[in-house]
Amino acid sequence: MELEEVVRSRYSCRKYLPLPVPRPTIEKILDLAQQTPSWCNCQPWQVLLVGGEAMDKFRGELYAYAAQGNAAKPDFPFPLRYEGSYRERRKVCGVQLYEALGIGREDKASAARQSLENFRFFGAPHVALITTDEALGVYGAVDCGLYVSNFMLAAQNLGVASIAQAALASYPDFIRGHFGLAPDRKFVCGISFGYADAEHPINSYRTERSPVSDAVTFVE
Repeated sequence: MELEEVVRSRYSCRKYLPLPVPRPTIEKILDLAQQTPSWCNCQPWQVLLVGGEAMDKFRGELYAYAAQGNAAKPDFPFPLRYEGSYRERRKVCGVQLYEALGIGREDKASAARQSLENFRFFGAPHVALITTDEALGVYGAVDCGLYVSNFMLAAQNLGVASIAQAALASYPDFIRGHFGLAPDRKFVCGISFGYADAEHPINSYRTERSPVSDAVTFVE
């Protein structure tokens, strides 16, 4: 695709077809994402690419762990609160999601069940788990954010849907234990990806972006 088409057509996919992405396609996505710029060219991201039987096992065990109501203990603190325009944007996003599924505002049980679908990766056949080196602190995490963006754009260019999942960062100790990762590998987020279920209503809505004027101040 043209770059503009890729950027404008990408969205957070929350329901996938049970079809694996061919290995050559995944390797092309990874090769493009590896071109991501980073602080002093450190390239701090390390990626666990999970699929197949390993994905089935991970999906089942992580979902069971999350469903027990274990407290979130992210390596990088979640936002303290959402206020002002951040709160409004977050609210609109949530309303769109639950309206697409026919979940009413007072239906807390259905909303909670849908939230847990994060830990089933929305049915995606693959997940990329992104970690950084503890010694690099927040700058390593920022570099990983750039990697995540390029990964998703590369996937979109190849017809592969994706979603970046901060929810997975709730349980970094579980993830490190499951895969035998060193304690100094700090978990940033996951990227679930595969082929979108275009007929599912949860993939029917699109979030809006604020105008450039809300984010940019020109100084000349």
